[in-house]
Amino acid sequence: IPERDGSGDLLSHQPQRPTSVRSCLLKNALFISNLFFTVMGLVVLGMGLWGLITKESFAQERIGHIGTDPMLVFVFLGLTLCLLCLMGCVGSLRENSCLLRLFSGAVLILVAAQVLVAIAAYSLQDQIVPVLRSGMLTAMVRYQDDLDMRFITDEIQMNLQCCGADNYRDWEMNLYYNCSAPGVQACGVPASCCIDPLENGTVWNSQCGVGAQQLVEFSAQSVIYLGGCLGGIARWIEQNKQLIGIVGIALLGVQILTLIVTTRLLDNIQWSKAISSQRDVES
Repeated sequence: IPERDGSGDLLSHQPQRPTSVRSCLLKNALFISNLFFTVMGLVVLGMGLWGLITKESFAQERIGHIGTDPMLVFVFLGLTLCLLCLMGCVGSLRENSCLLRLFSGAVLILVAAQVLVAIAAYSLQDQIVPVLRSGMLTAMVRYQDDLDMRFITDEIQMNLQCCGADNYRDWEMNLYYNCSAPGVQACGVPASCCIDPLENGTVWNSQCGVGAQQLVEFSAQSVIYLGGCLGGIARWIEQNKQLIGIVGIALLGVQILTLIVTTRLLDNIQWSKAISSQRDVES
């Protein structure tokens, strides 16, 4: 029944009062979405910490250079996502307007940034392969001198089962793997190129790629991966492009839905405060 003022006129300017059930649903929906992204943040944080531990970045002799470690990007992103989701959870459960406004503003910035990145990636897709090739070749040249480059290169080659940028002979450009080099690594490739780098299935054999560049392809294919990593990346994207698209759209959709739910919850909170203030004045 609509309320009337002292003269009997309808108070048509008042918004419809939100039910407690709807408010509860909004809070629970916001909490669940934040819980989902918290798990994602913990996964990203775990990846960063795993990378730091694997490279022994916390060792005494390397701790001074940890500030430039690229794995800190994953640690920073994971922590930021977890803190952002914690802000959303607390804001929804405590109905804190300040926290919810900060949360919705941060989510809006994230959504805009992702859309801009997607547009830029689509517009510059012809330049992606040359940039990846240049980055891969640079990492190969600095393989022995930069532990971060070595870690990233090894992970790519082992997970994609590839060797080099275009093929295994790209390692000729490395100072140590060049066939004119004086060391034992001359004309070889890193152990991460090997099909079976574990000796007897247990011990890492760092010499399994020695002399691989001297072998003809027929003989080399039983020892190392011949294909380059650029082809491996392209095949992986081609095989999973539908899944990548679905996941990307789903994540963006969840973020937009979270933004809408947060806005509705803020409206409900403001309405409740307005009604409470009006009752205080009337009393």
